[in-house]
This record gives sequence, structure tokens and C-alpha cells, in this order.
Amino acid sequence: MSETFTSVSQEEAGLRDRVRLSFDLDVDICVIGAGLAGLSIALEAARLGASVAVLEGRHIGWNASGNQLGTVMPGFALPLTDLIERIGFEDARELWTLSKEGAELVRANATEANMPGIAPDNGVLEVSNVDAGDRLISRLQMLNEDFDTEVEGWQVDRVREVLRTDRYFHGVYYPRAFQVDGRKYVHGLAALARRAGARIFEDTPVVSIDHSGIRKRIVTPSARLRASHIVLAGNIHLGAPLRRLSETLLPVWRYAGITAPLGERVHEIIAFKGSVMDSDGVDHFRIVDGDRLMWESPETTWSARPQRFAGSVRRRIRTIFPDLGNVEVTETFGGATGQTVHGMPQIGQLRKGLWVASGFGRQGMNTSAMAGQMIARSILWGDERWKLFSPFELVWAGGATGRVAGQLVGIWGRASSAAAGSLARYRERAKVKDRQREARLAEANRAAGTGPRRPLAGVRPRPAAPPKPAAQGGQHRAEPAPHDGAASQ
Repeated sequence: MSETFTSVSQEEAGLRDRVRLSFDLDVDICVIGAGLAGLSIALEAARLGASVAVLEGRHIGWNASGNQLGTVMPGFALPLTDLIERIGFEDARELWTLSKEGAELVRANATEANMPGIAPDNGVLEVSNVDAGDRLISRLQMLNEDFDTEVEGWQVDRVREVLRTDRYFHGVYYPRAFQVDGRKYVHGLAALARRAGARIFEDTPVVSIDHSGIRKRIVTPSARLRASHIVLAGNIHLGAPLRRLSETLLPVWRYAGITAPLGERVHEIIAFKGSVMDSDGVDHFRIVDGDRLMWESPETTWSARPQRFAGSVRRRIRTIFPDLGNVEVTETFGGATGQTVHGMPQIGQLRKGLWVASGFGRQGMNTSAMAGQMIARSILWGDERWKLFSPFELVWAGGATGRVAGQLVGIWGRASSAAAGSLARYRERAKVKDRQREARLAEANRAAGTGPRRPLAGVRPRPAAPPKPAAQGGQHRAEPAPHDGAASQ
């Protein structure tokens, strides 16, 4: 890969010259939050001709949106089978199609013409921690035939050909999925929105919101803003004015680390060029900067300094790829995503003129792009596809108790995944030993069939019959062989 995760482009550096809102302003749409979702909404609405202001309490992409691996693929945090069970096959297929469109929006944005230096790299491989061949076949059939998604099923041998570890079994390869430099993409998105006419104000927290009436009022520390529509895209960081809404999200922090250069050995052990993620959502990694490994650690519901997770990342790498040895993690980063109780994003209209776009969880790249286009077109064109998300209501996430429960569930899930993986690898080794034993027995049987006959072990040879006395007259006559061990009469 050609991208560099430690350098900052001149354009990105320019975007960090923050502009605060210091004067009263009237716009068509006010977006609160300058992450992936808020910037996607601002970009689409500005392209459609609306006047747009984005209010950000800190700076562009300061949280999870600017600190993620940049993997782009269709789907949601909620597994597809659970989505079908929840809303039915036809609606699930429509939502899946929207998620595919969101991924293509990211691809269209991340071109060299739009975002110099952010070239998409194709291919995402999802690997299983257990031997689940039967489930793999049914999933491939569903994705290919029912959801029109290009996927390939990889057998164990092929997975281990590109990933030298016994931790992974089967795989699902998404050739149309891709990855970008996620930490640069959000700044590129802001640049596109500004070029389209959107105005982005950083260091501008929202103090209060009055969403009654046709024109909504937003108060900031140094200015007031009026808008016909407000879009809440601040995720778990909406603050006191909208605490009840932010409390419908469970904050989940994920931290990642980037290793020191590993040389050619990393390509011998990890030959797959795209992103790799396991089916249990524990590990997510890819090679960057030619020979460095970027690895996302397990998640937690409590905030901490990213540097604290360097050891966790290093241990996970050593566990999965012991041939890499003890690697050095030279950089760590991370942020909090908001996860809903039901696992689907919050997209839609709360009341007339008040919209929400948050709760994207692990699938933030494609779903935030999809939400941006959908909400902008709903406001300006009357597009009502957002109603497909109506079954997924706002549900309180449980506060501090919910965070404790979420942490315990995460620990239990990782432990269950580890136990299931250990059992799968034990069964695999047992099968190998059985095949080796059968091969040795077959070889012994073949040898016994072509050489001198040897008695089977534990079976005593049958004694030979005693010789017959000679017949009278000195002549011998042949006797038939006895059938029951007694002499013939």
C-alpha cells in the first residue's frame, strides 16, 4: 500500500486552521457534528443547492471518524440473518442495497481527483475462528443469489496460504470491498463539503436547541444560528442539550496500533493485500506503509489513553501470528463509536425538521455515507427511504449499568470466541492424527497383501495337523484335508 499514516498533507494541515462561529447566521440546514455522518450530510445537501452550516464542538474528525482503519464494505453491525428475522426478507434486501450504495459513494469520493493521495485498495477477507463450512455455503448462496453481492468462499487451505496461522479456517472474500486511509478520508470529506459551499465551524459547541416552530434556533457560546432543519450527527457527544438522545447509544471505544517496519517477513506471513477481519469482531488488521501492520484491538466501554492498548495490540499480534515474534507498536490511536441496543443505525426524522444520523457502530464508513445522501435528499427532495429504519426505534442503552453489561458481554464474547477457536483447532489436530493413523494402517495392509503372510498381532497361529501313518503294502494314499480338526474315518 502506498498511503502513509504518519505524514499530514498540506490540505489536511490547512483544514486544521479552525474557524469558530462568531456571528449570527441563517441557513437551510444546520448539522451538529463534523464526523463522517455530519460531513456526508453537509456535502450532499450543499451539492443539492442548500445553504449548510456544520457545528463541531472540537475539531473535524477528532473522535472515531478520524481514527479508524477505513474498511469499506456492505452491511450493518447487525448480522444479515438477524436483520431478516427482524424486518423480513424484502425490507432487509432494500437496506442491504442501500448499504452497498453507501460503499460506492465512499469509492466515488475517494478518487485521486477528489482526494489526492487516498487511493482505494480492493479486497476484504472475513475469516472464521471455527470450522464452519456448512454455514459458509448457505451464507454465500444468500449473498450471491438473494442480495446480489459479489463474494467468494475460501476453503481452509486457501485462507492459510495467505495467512500463516492455524487460528483461521474458512473465509468470505469481498472483491468489491476496499479500504482507504480512514484518518485522511474525513479531512478529504470536509474539503469536498467546503468546496460545495458548506460552512464548517469548529470549536463551536451547542449550548441549547429550540426545535419548535418552522425556524429552529441553535445557541452557541458566541453566536446564534437559525435553520429550517437540524440534523443531529454528534453520536454520543451531543452533550447536555440532547443528553436523552445520546443516552440511547452505548459508547464503545476501539483502539488500534501500528507496528514498526517489519521488513519482508510480514509479507511472507501475511500475503493478503487487503483488510482482514474475523467473524467474531475481535481482530481487524491490514498492512500499511509497505511493511507495517495496523491492528485494531478488542473493544471496551470505558475511555482510556490509546497508549495503554499498545501491549494489548502487541499480544494479539503475537497470539495470531507467532512467527512475527515480539513486534514493536510505535503508534496508537482510537475513538468511541455509538452502538445501539438493536445494532442498527439511527437514521430518520424525530419530529418535523429535526433529524438524527448516528449509531453506526463498526460499519461507519458505508452507513454514514448512505445516511448522508438519504437525509439530504429526504429534506430537499422528499425521499422517504429513511422510513425503512423506522422499526429500529430509539432505545435507552442503560447508562452506566449498560456500559458495565456491555463490557461483560464483550469479555464473555471474546472468551467464547477463544474457547470455540481452541476447540476447533483441537478437533482439527485430532482429525489430522486420525488420517495419519488410517494412512499407516492402509500402508501396513498393503504391505501384508504383497509380501509373506504374517499373523495379525495378538492372534496365535493355528497348529499344523499331525502326519498320517503309511498305508499297508508300503504305498501311500492321499487323504482329504479334515474340516473340523478330527481324523477322517
